[in-house]
Amino acid sequence: MTPLDKAIRRQLDIGGVRYTLLIDPDGLRLTESGHRKGISLSWRDLVSGDAALATALQASVKEGSGAES
Repeated sequence: MTPLDKAIRRQLDIGGVRYTLLIDPDGLRLTESGHRKGISLSWRDLVSGDAALATALQASVKEGSGAES
């Protein structure tokens, strides 16, 4: 198996919107192309079962700040 020791970037098209997926040793990050903020998920959260909780927390913080992505 090849170790994940550096970042991999891939572009996705979801519903006509372009996103950048970054996979690195820390986890995953999905960001709409042209934007800086996105959804991050650490490998630790994913394997511990806290992935849904971490994603919901990020969404609630974005809504509470009034910031647009």
